[in-house]
Amino acid sequence: MMINVPEEFQSRIKQILPEDEFNRFMQSYQENPAQGLRLNPLKGVNPEILPSIPVTPTPVPWCDFGYYYEEGQRPGKHPFHAAGLYYIQEPSAMAVVEALQPEPGERILDLCAAPGGKATQIAGYLRHEGLLVANEIHPKRNKALSENLERWGARNILVTNEPPDKLSRWFPEYFDRIVVDAPCSGEGMFRKLPEAIEDWSEEKVAHCAALQQEILPEAVKMLKPGGVMVYSTCTFSAEENEKQIETFLEMYPEFTLEPVLCAEFFQAATLPHTVRLWPHKLRGEGHFIARLRKRNSLDSAIGPSVNRASRESAKAKKGPDRGRKEQNLSASLPSLPADVYRWYERFCQESLNTVPQGPYLLFGDQLYAVSEELPSLERLKVTRTGLHLGTIKKGRFEPAHALALALSPGEWKKSVDLSPDSDEVYRYLRGESLSVPNRDGGWTIVTVSGYPIGWGKVAEGQLKNHYPKGLRWT
Repeated sequence: MMINVPEEFQSRIKQILPEDEFNRFMQSYQENPAQGLRLNPLKGVNPEILPSIPVTPTPVPWCDFGYYYEEGQRPGKHPFHAAGLYYIQEPSAMAVVEALQPEPGERILDLCAAPGGKATQIAGYLRHEGLLVANEIHPKRNKALSENLERWGARNILVTNEPPDKLSRWFPEYFDRIVVDAPCSGEGMFRKLPEAIEDWSEEKVAHCAALQQEILPEAVKMLKPGGVMVYSTCTFSAEENEKQIETFLEMYPEFTLEPVLCAEFFQAATLPHTVRLWPHKLRGEGHFIARLRKRNSLDSAIGPSVNRASRESAKAKKGPDRGRKEQNLSASLPSLPADVYRWYERFCQESLNTVPQGPYLLFGDQLYAVSEELPSLERLKVTRTGLHLGTIKKGRFEPAHALALALSPGEWKKSVDLSPDSDEVYRYLRGESLSVPNRDGGWTIVTVSGYPIGWGKVAEGQLKNHYPKGLRWT
């Protein structure tokens, strides 16, 4: 492959790299970009499944679930991808959440989350415990984020569509960990996305640096004392990387840099403890990562001379809704109408071996199971709240696609299992009905090699297809 990058960009890189390294860096643009996928621990997927995927896998050294595959291979066109068994992700990008190191039970924010690579990776670490808030300001990208989390089988999630300054008013000192994968000039993606070259300019670098300086203070407001924030970009410019963090540390002395996990695979940046991922030094695209911890100390915006009681009082005065915002939504949810729960319970008794538990939230005719950690949602733009269980329709319950993808083996009563190499599985993914002789009627899970890919409804030897129309393969 041949890629021509702007002369102005080359001049910038020459200021960062020695001449011999610069030449190797430029040579990397004549090589194919790295391709990768990441297995889904929420579905118990392990490397034994790899021989069934049309790829030649090689482990990504900084991510236990990550694997390279070769140029020209297409794992996104395999039924296992539709089942959410893996996520297709650029290998360097996997390092960001590895640097974050989420723990089950924590509250975590992915502030700029679309299309969902880092959000799904975080959800895998949380194991359905705690809460993941995945935010994306752009509505179209937000839709893709929700769909990717749904396919991943994530349950304890909240997908929001808000600017950071609105979100920070709603979640003061709420999160244990935050990822800020900041909008950037995209220099590290030139090899993977040639259109990023056409979009690049000195002005874009300056614009992105200014935008990052607006986003980071809002993340500060949402991080608990003692919490961890990981800042990352997919660009090389110092203005968006080291200089951005240096300015941040001057503004917020309560933050300190910490070593990045797996740093031995990457190159140390000029700022201690930060790392750069260079395409001529590893099998991946360009990235920058910094891990910061917020000390258990005074809020710099209030001043170091204020004692703890005064500080709490000052925070309380920041907004009249603060006390209500801290209250979990689940504590104030009304009970489901008796008939709604009866219809839902009847479906579970007929089709499942378990009843997915609440707290439950009814949005119009849509029923969700939400996290115990979920805060009040009033006046927030929300696109996904927890696990979408299904729809109430004329005195009955119809299960959601998300519920099928979130189920584990043993949780359903009736299933039709299809081979990943069969014509039937591709017919199902295209939305066609299937013949299923000698099957009990009613809602049935359709699986591929035992993993759910959607619902069907059996009657008189036919499985009526309920794979969502917007996801059907052509």
